[in-house]
Amino acid sequence: MTASIGSEPLVSSARSQFWRDFQRSPAAVAGLVLTIVLGLTAFLAPLIAPQNPYDLTAIDFMDGELPPGATGGLGQVFWLGTDAQGRDLVSALLYGLRASFMVALSAGTLALVVGTALGLFAAYARGIVETLVMRLVEIQLSFPAILIALMLLAVFGRGIDKTIIALMLVQWAFYARTVRGAAIAERSREYVQAARLLGLPTRRILFQHLLPNVMPPILVVASVQLASAVTLEATLSFLGLGLPLTEPSLGLLIANGFDYLLSGQYWISLFPGLLLLVTVFSINLVADRLREMVNPRLRR
Repeated sequence: MTASIGSEPLVSSARSQFWRDFQRSPAAVAGLVLTIVLGLTAFLAPLIAPQNPYDLTAIDFMDGELPPGATGGLGQVFWLGTDAQGRDLVSALLYGLRASFMVALSAGTLALVVGTALGLFAAYARGIVETLVMRLVEIQLSFPAILIALMLLAVFGRGIDKTIIALMLVQWAFYARTVRGAAIAERSREYVQAARLLGLPTRRILFQHLLPNVMPPILVVASVQLASAVTLEATLSFLGLGLPLTEPSLGLLIANGFDYLLSGQYWISLFPGLLLLVTVFSINLVADRLREMVNPRLRR
């Protein structure tokens, strides 16, 4: 009990120091705030969107391809215009961002769990287990992520659940490689040796002793892979292999307006593209700062 109480100030101090180091980069703080705002806006889309863009009863096809600031047939103002189907672009962007975040976070969480578990086990068990896991990781990372995702979705088909599984299978190897490298360095530390001498179960050593000490590189990989998942999902949807037409993400919204770029209806693709750019850029600002904090050689 005493050790538990005494460790609380240490944990609090470490968190405070981590936040102070992070705040030294105004760009990273701005990126974090923007990412949080975009995330909250996306998940509150059903409450704040002026229209449900996927409810056909709420859409008037006569309002199709209206420019930004135009007034619809019922007197409503479309601040960012409408697409060819008459959907309000503000609402479509909110729902599209929601779909992109949901897929990216779901796939990233699954990849983190699978990759971290395999990386920890490979580093601790060593031998043939480590060899098999790392050879599989090397084989997967030798191919472009987009190629693997396209192959998987060609087999699985189109859908939110299938896209999440495909992105998870693409990303788990990044976590496994990073965690395995960090865990090997921690495996020879005194606290791990002491835990083994005390006869603690392997599961407890892995997840209560090793895992907390390899969290910093995991946070870096998670932030990088979140931006990568958003981009990859948008690419797949743009190519027509990602989310279904009934729940389009930003990539599909860009694809819907692609054919109208040369005919003057630039806003149909421009605004989803800008939102995707801002989202990925803000996440990458956070990821770059975390990478600098974890790797002292990158600090400025």
